[in-house]
Order: sequence, then C-alpha cells, then structure tokens
Amino acid sequence: MEPSHAPPSRGQLSSSSGGNFQHPNLLPRAHPTPSSLPIAEIGVGTTGFGIFFILFGILLYFDSVLLAFGNRHKLKGTSFFLGGVVIVLLRWPLLGMFLETYGFLSLFKGFFPVVFGFLGNASDIPFLSALFRRLQGTSSMV
Repeated sequence: MEPSHAPPSRGQLSSSSGGNFQHPNLLPRAHPTPSSLPIAEIGVGTTGFGIFFILFGILLYFDSVLLAFGNRHKLKGTSFFLGGVVIVLLRWPLLGMFLETYGFLSLFKGFFPVVFGFLGNASDIPFLSALFRRLQGTSSMV
C-alpha cells in the first residue's frame, strides 16, 4: 500500500516539514507592534500638529504686513540682544551677558512703567493685600 499524498483536512495535522507537526491553533500569535498601539497614533497626530504649527508660525513670522506692524523701531535693542547671544556662543560670556542685558532693557523700557504701575496697585487686590499684610508683619532684617 502506497502512502497517499492528499493534503490534510482542516482538523488534521500536517507533516509537510518532515516530521515537524504543526497544528494551526498551536502556532504562536503575533504580538502587537508599537506602531499598531493607540498611543502611537496619538503620538503621530501630536507630531503632525506640532509640525503644522511650526511651519505656520514661520510663515507668519516672515509675513511682510506683520513685519511692518512689528518692532522695526526697536532694531537697536534686538540687535544688541541677539549680538549678545552670539558673543556668548563665541565663549565671551560676561561681555555677551552685558550686551543681552542692555538689549533687554532697551526692548522692554516701555513696558516697565506698566509693570511697576500694576505692582503699585497690587495691594488693592483683596487676596494680595491680605498676603502682603501677613508677610509685612513677619519679615525682619536681622
């Protein structure tokens, strides 16, 4: 009697690999890959939003109409501040920090009166006035 070469039925075991019997239900199952997890989809979406907003910001930064409304009159302060950053990167930190400080003060010199005006009126805010009174009584110089 000769062996039959018919393919095994669905429930039977196959011996096509020379004695290595494999049942379809006993085969290892594939583990989920990191790209198939929901957290990966959230990461891809977040990265996509980030790239979009960075490119949109760069597009708006170089818009000529917005630059016309911008701080062209503060060119001296901007140049001193950015020059100070370059000088710090060129390993002259003390000089670079002085240039950055001068640039910062010249850029925001119009904003300092607003800040000091707010701090002067901060004692009129109910929560802050109680906090200031409490701190004033506990502080000592000695």
